[in-house]
Amino acid sequence: MSPITIVEGRRLPLTRLDKVLYPETGTTKGEVLHYVTTTAGALLAHLHDRPVSFLRYPDGPDGERFFTKNVPPGTPAWVKTCEVPSRSAHSRRQVLLQDLASLVWAANLVVELHAPQWTCDTPATADRLVLDLDPGAPATLVECCAVARWLRDRLAADGLYACVKTSGSKGLHLLAPIEPAPSDDATAYARALAVEAAAAFPDLVTAKMRKDLRPGKVFLDYSQNAAAKTTACAYTLRARATPTVSTPVTWDEVAGCTDPAQLTFLFGEIAARRARHGDLFAPLLNPNYAHPLPRPA
Repeated sequence: MSPITIVEGRRLPLTRLDKVLYPETGTTKGEVLHYVTTTAGALLAHLHDRPVSFLRYPDGPDGERFFTKNVPPGTPAWVKTCEVPSRSAHSRRQVLLQDLASLVWAANLVVELHAPQWTCDTPATADRLVLDLDPGAPATLVECCAVARWLRDRLAADGLYACVKTSGSKGLHLLAPIEPAPSDDATAYARALAVEAAAAFPDLVTAKMRKDLRPGKVFLDYSQNAAAKTTACAYTLRARATPTVSTPVTWDEVAGCTDPAQLTFLFGEIAARRARHGDLFAPLLNPNYAHPLPRPA
């Protein structure tokens, strides 16, 4: 029988806590759950009211991985859900992680946490803009940092405040709080920025998804602003060879990056970073930082 843990009055059967999920580091499921509980304040803040999609990897990153947006079978009745419009004729229900008990329940499934740029009350109305910087070898995170700095200044010229985090994989994510706007408008603006960056740095940036154009360049993915798309949440663990985290970083760290290892953070480093820097993504939660998207030229 699985041990029962009481979390905020909810009974949770937490399974196989000694199972090694990350063989390269020997990281167990119990350690993953400990990370999630100690980081819950920041995780929940950035997931609040956002329907969650799960990338599940129950046997670790080397095992089967599958992406799900629907409410998983066996979800407890007390886990909140919301109805989400779908391209099909029927809407679907997705999970909302609004409290510690729900977050621990989800972590027990072994998941990456992904969320859209809108909340459940206003589907397809974005309150933040995202740009995903993905390097194609031999380009690395170092090249992403150079592009990110240009984008930060370009966004500032349009009155937008950019926060930056590692993807937890190879690249960077830039996010900016915006006044609510249709997701299609956010996508169009992000696409225009990507095209502008590619024109400014033709040997370094591509705005096109074609894989034959990506070697040695940073692919500037604007598509995650679409209403149906999601982005890995700040502070989520990733299904990589080691337990890396999508970690908010400072712009000084971006400017000083000369090796990808400098901006690669494992789950055991996050508590100290939060103690030192606080939540570097807090501006995304503060309406005073949100500004309107510029009007099309």
